[in-house]
Amino acid sequence: MTGKERIIEILSHKVTDKIPWVPFAGIHAGALKGYSAKDVLQDGDRLFEALMEVHRLYQPDGMPVVFDLQVEAEILGCELAWSDDTPPSVKSHICATEANIPCRCLLPKETDGRLPMILDTMKRMKKAVGETTALYGLICGPFTLASHLRGNDLFMDMILDEDYVKDLMSFCTEVSLKMIDLYIGSGMDVIAVVDPLVSQISPNHFTELCHESFATVFAYIRSKGVKSSFFVCGNATRQIEVMCKTKPDGISIDENVDIVMAKRITDSYNITIGGNIPLTTLMLHGTQQDNMKYVLDMIDRISHDNLIIAPGCDMPYAVPFENAIGVQQAIRESEQVRSILANYQTVEETIEIDLPDYSSLTKPFIEVFTLDSESCAACTYMMGAVDAIKAYFGDSIDTIEYKYTEKINIARCKKMGVSNLPSIYINGELKWSSIIPSKDEFIQTIKEKLN
Repeated sequence: MTGKERIIEILSHKVTDKIPWVPFAGIHAGALKGYSAKDVLQDGDRLFEALMEVHRLYQPDGMPVVFDLQVEAEILGCELAWSDDTPPSVKSHICATEANIPCRCLLPKETDGRLPMILDTMKRMKKAVGETTALYGLICGPFTLASHLRGNDLFMDMILDEDYVKDLMSFCTEVSLKMIDLYIGSGMDVIAVVDPLVSQISPNHFTELCHESFATVFAYIRSKGVKSSFFVCGNATRQIEVMCKTKPDGISIDENVDIVMAKRITDSYNITIGGNIPLTTLMLHGTQQDNMKYVLDMIDRISHDNLIIAPGCDMPYAVPFENAIGVQQAIRESEQVRSILANYQTVEETIEIDLPDYSSLTKPFIEVFTLDSESCAACTYMMGAVDAIKAYFGDSIDTIEYKYTEKINIARCKKMGVSNLPSIYINGELKWSSIIPSKDEFIQTIKEKLN
């Protein structure tokens, strides 16, 4: 089988000769050639060169062309903040000051924003490797796009103005359908609908406000004769079943979700599951042997039907290339790798952490544990909620963000017992885990602490 055949077959719920491997190397692709995230997300020649290096080194069965959930928001008029080692983030929200619906005249066209570069690169990749490798076109899912347009007020709207949220979701669904047409027209074999913010709402809110949009999107992809994947980040454990009900061909999850448990649910709907190699503790900071061992352990714990092995999300920029190669080898040459690791023991680095004396605090102390609010959309909006509360209360409260990409913060998470990202702790106690609070709820919580 070719890699492309493996991906198409596994997403068709058929038997494959090997477990498919999809490295989600977005900005990390640039690191392989010494290019910044900005370089590969704005320059088609550098992006193509970087993608070809991903293909050469990692020998993927499938691979994304661009991993950037801000493309649509930029086209619609949102300003982006750029970084050298993370994807851009949305800096301004075009519906932030007024709960309105953007004009349909703004729906994406092939000449808009960075689409000419992206579509051209897709066609070049199709010509170069598309016969043997499945190419993924990643679009920003309707709910995360609605968050990009409206900002954090969307979470208040979900309580106070459901009709507006439904209207905005309808518009964002139209955007998704336009992007699907453009990406399929440029040769994409799989359309991945990437919506990290889905993990930050309740299953009831998903069913009431999001189900119709996602079901429409996946039905449309199916009607076009290509495969689909529903990609969610964060602790989406409680959303797996409602996601299945929207009928994608596959669901991709990150390390916050127990893949063995999740696969029981996806199997019951005959949906393929992908994931969920930890991004920071393993791919970024682990050794090659650690990565190999994790994959072998996963292979041993889970049935191989309806399974794709992949990083939990977009790989961090600075992941050592040998770690991803180790993953590929563990999948393709499992028994040989087993013999290599026969006597290997993971060695954990010990970092001493001093926690605050929470009982002696004189004012509320909000600690936000994120993957990285500059690169993770769910983290961006949770941190945005905290920033809004800081602006409201000023010096009467203290706030801090701990990014999981830094080793010292991984150690802090372990000592605090942080099990899911993103999470908000107040005075050392968990308050919200993988759920973004509305502004009113947050304000009331802080007022109670002040009193």
